[in-house]
Amino acid sequence: MANPFKEIRDDFSFIKSHTLQPQWYKILKVFLILGYLGAHLFFYGARKTLIFSGLFFILSFLVHMLYRIKTKKFTSSWLDFIVTEKNGQLVYERIGIYYYSLILFNIVLSLIVAHTVF
Repeated sequence: MANPFKEIRDDFSFIKSHTLQPQWYKILKVFLILGYLGAHLFFYGARKTLIFSGLFFILSFLVHMLYRIKTKKFTSSWLDFIVTEKNGQLVYERIGIYYYSLILFNIVLSLIVAHTVF
């Protein structure tokens, strides 16, 4: 079995360096998530925000792992994750509709659970 800390380092390295999303968006989405969580906390309280954010991050981790496994650690194409090789380097096209549909599904499901079940 591989060293889990090495695997996490590899994933963070890939996340920082990939071209699947523009660099500005990688930065902006951190502020979007924090802003949304802050607004959710303000309007709905800590309990619903913790349930929403916990479930959302777990589901998003599962999407990450699904893509990681299916793309053989981000080295081969699968669904909307397109990898080509140019001059000995892996080149990634922008991520597409399947990935963002899964993330939207994660948001909606997390909101439904946080606001109806608990």
